Amino acid sequence: MSHTALLVIAVAGVATLLLLILRAKVQPFVALVVVSIGVALAAGVPAADLVKTIEDGMGSTLGHIATIIALGAMIGRIVELSGGAHAFAHHLIERFGSRRTPLALTVAGFVLGIPVFFEVGLIILMPIAYGVARASRKPLLIYALPMGAAMLTVHAFLPPHPGAVAVVETIGASQGLVLLMGIPVTAVVVLLGYLVSRRLSRCEYPMDPAVYAEVYGETSADAGTSGPAGTAGGTPTGGAPGDGGGHATAVLTKPADTGTGLRTPSFGMVLTLIVTPILLILLGTIGQNTLAEGSTLRAVLTVLGAPMVALLIDVALCGYFLGARRGWNRVRIAEVMGSALPPVAMVILVAGAGGVFGKVLVASGVGDAIADVLERTGLPVLLLAFLTSLAMRAAQGSATVALITTAGILTPLLHRADLSTGHLSLVALAMGGGALALSHINDAGYWMFTKLAGLDVAAGLRTWTVLTTVMGCAGFALTAVLWPLV
Repeated sequence: MSHTALLVIAVAGVATLLLLILRAKVQPFVALVVVSIGVALAAGVPAADLVKTIEDGMGSTLGHIATIIALGAMIGRIVELSGGAHAFAHHLIERFGSRRTPLALTVAGFVLGIPVFFEVGLIILMPIAYGVARASRKPLLIYALPMGAAMLTVHAFLPPHPGAVAVVETIGASQGLVLLMGIPVTAVVVLLGYLVSRRLSRCEYPMDPAVYAEVYGETSADAGTSGPAGTAGGTPTGGAPGDGGGHATAVLTKPADTGTGLRTPSFGMVLTLIVTPILLILLGTIGQNTLAEGSTLRAVLTVLGAPMVALLIDVALCGYFLGARRGWNRVRIAEVMGSALPPVAMVILVAGAGGVFGKVLVASGVGDAIADVLERTGLPVLLLAFLTSLAMRAAQGSATVALITTAGILTPLLHRADLSTGHLSLVALAMGGGALALSHINDAGYWMFTKLAGLDVAAGLRTWTVLTTVMGCAGFALTAVLWPLV
């Protein structure tokens, strides 16, 4: 089949995928599988090989990432239900002081965003932002905007989040190198987001009356704001700090009760448990690149630094230090770990379906046809990775789906380019920048943040969408700076 015909099939397949997800509201897993089958048959994959191609794509992808995603979700769930996330955030607020509370919540979003999924992290930390805004009588957006953007940045860039894990495994990058380069890149992007959010939150935006009442303990009319829905950007007035309209300001700012009758976990304990798997993975990568092949120390570090092993060790540590030592019995620990799996089951299946799509592109020859076209554009692979991910993100909304689909489309081109593992890791981070940008009305995360922050559509586009786009472009720019140094 000619390259032109294959490209037409590819374009039709992606267009069908977007229509199924956006218009028909088909679940992304089902949409990816249906489109993969259609592309395979249209591109001439023999019917006898169709099922095997699908099984190979699903199996090879999930064999790498399913365990990592599940273990990462367990760690986040234990940290959440033990009260560790609340304790961590409150410690930072106390250390940073009232004037730098927005920065403290941004740091909390960045660190807690590593083990905790974006949606869960937002639910955990937003009540804290509510409480701080109520106590200070300052706009909620000052606290919520940089905090939410920090969590989304980690979600788009770093393992063990599903999109990042799937990209690393699909294109052949290194988990350790992605973390080694991605953590400082993400930290810089988060800091930039904090600075940009300070300017964005100076403006006044209409605020939903129900959210206003929940945050400040009074109706917008009682608060004397200029608009009927109050403001999310202007300073609330009409009540001394702490009166809360009958609500104590400490209600949402004190650490949550963990149900064990014991004190919440310490800041140091939570931080140690969050960074342990990261350090193990980094040590494994450093050992493989610096120690002599065949040495005992290298073998030990390689095993301990395998992402699955590192996360498994951390699950055991979390279960003991945040659970058993604080009054949870074995049944309770098992229940908490098990409760982490249902929310990520569909994410794992979507990642597997993305692997199927990528396998079909390769097996049918569509991938090589796309690679030829992209090569003829003359654009650097790093820029192609960013732009493709950005386009998929803007078109269908999900950062995870954008990353998985982009990896499947670009894998043939990346293999043909014969890049080093370090450069492939930077390509993975560039894709993360594209998946972070342009969070708008077709993104569930956009609606979740704007509803919790009390913003209408226009205000959400002027704040959340602008901020995520600036941060995504900054992330790509940093990968471009690092490219010649790797």
